[in-house]
Amino acid sequence: MCTRRIFGLAVVALLTLGGRARAYTNQWAAHIDGGEEAARRVAEDYGFRYLGKINDDWFHMEHRSVAKRSTEPHLEVHQRLMNDSRVRRAEQQRAKSRTKRDLIIKRPSNILTMLNDERWPQMWYLNRGKGLDMNVQGAWAEGITGNGVVVTILDDGLEKDHPDLYKNYDPQASYDVNSHDEDPMPRYDLVDSNRHGTRCAGEVAATANNSLCAVGVAFGAGVGGVRMLDGDVTDAVEARSLSLNPQHIDIYSASWGPDDDGKTVDGPGELATRAFVEGITKGRNGKGSIFVWASGNGGRDHDNCNCDGYTNSIWTLSISSATENGLVPWYSEACSSTLATTYSSGSTGEKQVVTTDLHHHCTSSHTGTSASAPLAAGICALALEANRDLTWRDMQHIVVRTAKPANLQAPDWVVNGVGRNVSHSFGYGLMDATAMVRLARRWRTVPEQHKCEVSAPHTGRTIPPKSQLVLDLHVKECSGVNFLEHVQAKVSLMAARRGDLQIQLTSPQGTKSTLLAKRPHDISKAGFSQWPFMSVHTWGERPHGTWKLEIHNEGRYLDELEEWKLVFFGTDTAVEIDDELDKDKPLPPVVHQEIHNNAPSDVRHNAVDTEGDPWTGSQQMDRVSHPEAQRPTTENQTSGCAAFEAGGSGCLVCKRDWYHNNGSCLRQCPSGTYAVRNDDDSGAFCTACHYSCLSCKGPSDADCITCRADSIFMWNNGRTVCVLSSLSWRMQSTMWFYRMTVVFLVNLAVIIAVVIYFAFIWYIRKSKSVHRYSKVSYSGNGEVHADTEQLRNTCVSDSE
Repeated sequence: MCTRRIFGLAVVALLTLGGRARAYTNQWAAHIDGGEEAARRVAEDYGFRYLGKINDDWFHMEHRSVAKRSTEPHLEVHQRLMNDSRVRRAEQQRAKSRTKRDLIIKRPSNILTMLNDERWPQMWYLNRGKGLDMNVQGAWAEGITGNGVVVTILDDGLEKDHPDLYKNYDPQASYDVNSHDEDPMPRYDLVDSNRHGTRCAGEVAATANNSLCAVGVAFGAGVGGVRMLDGDVTDAVEARSLSLNPQHIDIYSASWGPDDDGKTVDGPGELATRAFVEGITKGRNGKGSIFVWASGNGGRDHDNCNCDGYTNSIWTLSISSATENGLVPWYSEACSSTLATTYSSGSTGEKQVVTTDLHHHCTSSHTGTSASAPLAAGICALALEANRDLTWRDMQHIVVRTAKPANLQAPDWVVNGVGRNVSHSFGYGLMDATAMVRLARRWRTVPEQHKCEVSAPHTGRTIPPKSQLVLDLHVKECSGVNFLEHVQAKVSLMAARRGDLQIQLTSPQGTKSTLLAKRPHDISKAGFSQWPFMSVHTWGERPHGTWKLEIHNEGRYLDELEEWKLVFFGTDTAVEIDDELDKDKPLPPVVHQEIHNNAPSDVRHNAVDTEGDPWTGSQQMDRVSHPEAQRPTTENQTSGCAAFEAGGSGCLVCKRDWYHNNGSCLRQCPSGTYAVRNDDDSGAFCTACHYSCLSCKGPSDADCITCRADSIFMWNNGRTVCVLSSLSWRMQSTMWFYRMTVVFLVNLAVIIAVVIYFAFIWYIRKSKSVHRYSKVSYSGNGEVHADTEQLRNTCVSDSE
């Protein structure tokens, strides 16, 4: 009986969760003339409960008699509302699927001696030094802790009475949109499913030096929480969250988004979009709210964060992750809209993030891009304390100029048209708190943002199977935009299988951005309709010249490009820095020419001013030179090189018995790769293992020697393979269902076997008993005789 109930609840839960994106709720968003008082009267007149103001003249209401979930809209209630002359527009809200982006699966410094927080020694991403952390200690040493800055966490609640958070808790930055009250406390359950917001908040503002748990990046900042993920996430819910108290809150941190399943294309609705626009135009007294967003965890499913309308937005500061060893995490999504990176979890042997947890506890296992975005929000809070006049665009400019590519390993590092290193996995590199604070102090507000649209003349162009379409668009004039910030390619096309498409955009200076990579799981026929693929890779370049759009159709069906255009955002004049404000701590200018380590010393020092900069000498040169130079370089890695690439930026061919690996030569292949030698003996190289393998002897999951932490050995089709164990919640539910079914069937088979066994024993014993009764008799004197013939003889003898 118990098994049936669990089975039934699981099925109901799966059906309910699976239908979340399509369900109509009992909530409406209405555009009502007359302000809040008129909205309250309208709500009362039509049986609604007034929930609050969304933005401008839009209001949030809930109907008392409409079902909380329905597959069909309630047309009668909607029509009655629309018939009222005070109501200009109304929308019954639909529930959206929004996924939290965590993963369910040390030399002491001067600052170290000052902090007594319990797990400070474990906070490797803040205390390693040598360019291997977020470089916050320099900012702290200068008295910058985020004081006066307010950060709110848009998530599933905030444990405001946590002993490591309550001193910095800000009630004015908090609200419960799910339950419509002022208290953001999370809803507790048996599996602590609403721990996410509390974990993110601790990364930002956990109290320092209190002997408890961890320390926040901006431990002097105020922190609030908006409980909005523990219920139906609708357009109205998102809009109310994004527009909460925008004159008080400086930074909104979001570690969630549409499903990272490699097949979803989704973004903010009309109300949420309006909230973003009002935030960046009116928030912080016109300087603009700062929205920090996690780029997504769909790497395992080959997702692309440009299909996420939140990270793909020009209004958000999109943040990706790097592992402890500077690698691309297995969950990371690569895309051209990612601006920068912070540290987070990796695979086996790589550490995770320390932060506050539910029930006043502490955890050392916060993971995913969920952990990266709050670190970035805290660093932005430090920069904002150094200069309260920074606008939302100033913050993005400062991030671009100070991010460090050094020590981050990715195969796609390139130098863009103005000499900056940029990668689809890491953006412009690892955020540097001290460099951001120092640059913020002498920053001049960027010139006004201008927008320029150039429509392409190409319409109705077919893309045959297994082919590519290459289109040129010449930009002669772009009014108001001479120096680029964001570039959007708005594309409309029809596709038989959307995931077979790849789209690339090349600027006039030769910078190539991958706007869309192949997504094997995306079998949708919906195509794209004016979808704004965005790139930050051409930041600082000029828009004038010939842009090239390449669309690759890797599928078996004919696709068609309907129309496309380029939208350029930028400034008329170049961005300047006020050197008079902080002469003692200048930051290096961007180097536009190639400078190599074999250049004369006077040339190197003239090209880059290292005075007062957190990186000096060769480290400084690495930061602005070719991307291969960002990888750790040792004597061993260069001594095995037989031929260098042009300019000496990386190794082209390795010597015999050496292995080529991402521009370096190694004696043995590193973890996560295996050695391959060409048949013609032209060289050997390291190739990545299957994503589930920690070490391997070949490319497939059956060649794994050891599995990653998120994978387990399993028997599959006659072979042992590594299978990912940290699946998405839907796959976990499905696997749980299958496992429960198998357990039930096995138990049922055992029970049936036992019953059959005892029944057989009973039958045998009964049969023997009957047989003995037919063979055995009793004599007159009480003796037992086992044979009737013997009994007969006995009777005859007695009669005689």
